[in-house]
Amino acid sequence: MSQQFLHSEEHVDQEMVKVEVNLDDISGEWLGYVMDKLFEAGANDVFYTPIYMKKNRPGVMLQLLCEQKKVEVMKKILFAETTTLGIRYYPLYVHRLARKFYKVQTPWGEVTVKQGLHQGKIVQNAPEYEDCRKIAQENNIPIKEVYQKIWEEIGRNHRE
Repeated sequence: MSQQFLHSEEHVDQEMVKVEVNLDDISGEWLGYVMDKLFEAGANDVFYTPIYMKKNRPGVMLQLLCEQKKVEVMKKILFAETTTLGIRYYPLYVHRLARKFYKVQTPWGEVTVKQGLHQGKIVQNAPEYEDCRKIAQENNIPIKEVYQKIWEEIGRNHRE
């Protein structure tokens, strides 16, 4: 069990902004492209939610989270790359857990696990998806089998 030092201390980030737009006349193919552009520009998170708009029209709410200093860049992308005529955005507080990273051995190789700490106590253990995906593909096994082995190892050796 190799262990790295804390990635960051637990804190509340007061410089975040949530940005959202409702879209009812945009191709689904464009949405993936827009998501990629927003992530490339520094969005922390981007997601879509199906909604119903005026006159029962189906639509999508695009929401993103970014640092306050990146709002103008996000707005520029949204106006250029979507069909929106208006953007809502508002300040948001984000409580971030302290994080540690450690390695877990599996029969197929090492996997990184991210551990979340709240007030110094472990509250989360999350295997890194890309490590799990790679093992599953290279060994032609179900990804849930990879996760199961990791959870067994965490249960044995990484509770505290």
